[in-house]
Amino acid sequence: MSRAEIAERAAELRRRRVPFVHARVVLAERPTSAKPGDEALVMSDGTMDGFVGGDCAESTVRAQALALLDSGESVVLRISPTPEPPQAGKVTMHNPCLSGGTLEIFLEPQRPAPLVVVVGDAPVARALIAIGLALGYEMIANPDELPADASAVVVASHGRDETDVLATALRADVPYVGLVASRKRGGAVVESLDICSSMKARVVTPAGLDIGAFNPEEVALSILADIVDRRPRPSGRTISGDERELADDVATNQRVVMATDPVCHMTVAAVETSLHFDHEGERYFFCGSGCLRAFADAPASFVG
Repeated sequence: MSRAEIAERAAELRRRRVPFVHARVVLAERPTSAKPGDEALVMSDGTMDGFVGGDCAESTVRAQALALLDSGESVVLRISPTPEPPQAGKVTMHNPCLSGGTLEIFLEPQRPAPLVVVVGDAPVARALIAIGLALGYEMIANPDELPADASAVVVASHGRDETDVLATALRADVPYVGLVASRKRGGAVVESLDICSSMKARVVTPAGLDIGAFNPEEVALSILADIVDRRPRPSGRTISGDERELADDVATNQRVVMATDPVCHMTVAAVETSLHFDHEGERYFFCGSGCLRAFADAPASFVG
């Protein structure tokens, strides 16, 4: 893909609120097939669009990118054909498959902003929209349908159309469901919901942290602070070593499995788009075609 096509594809993914990692080569020591400026996009299923190196480099980039979708933090990934000591500010990986050169690739996760649905037109609802936008959140007021990736639903409608919205949000497993109401009225509304008690217990009412809020803006601030306080915490980890690991992908609510290449012992992403080979009912994943061919020729040499 050309740079223009990569840019167009990235813009499309942002519009669709699809998380991905943008990878760009910033250093390439000969001999390498990649050049500075080469770039690729890594999706949460391991699919890659673009080019940042051959099979082995691509496998390392894929594994690191999938882990970074959890933390959301950018890193410089240094891939070397020989072991190197750690370098400040970089994630250093030894890749024995490389043809002799060293690559440095800047990995930048692109995750959609949290989406908060606000139902109602009360002063608190309007204040929520204004403050949420200032925080960089995507705020939607009174949608006809609940977005599939909503991070929070806050009902501030002064008693109008509350129960249906709350029940829909709870059944959709929205992480935060809040109701702006007094403790007494909020409790009565929740109790009237035609859902199980465990779902009812998830409704936060009165919505927001108890910070002594007085006016609508302060109430809105307390609600957004409560949403921030309850959101899942990323692990902030990258993949290192060659053990089998699990990386939490908070952005897509997935568990990304990491496996060990049985030939060269590199850590690779165990996703459908990775190179793999099935042997005696078990699937093995590989950093590149060379390791896959070596395994296919003599699986007994590497199994166990």
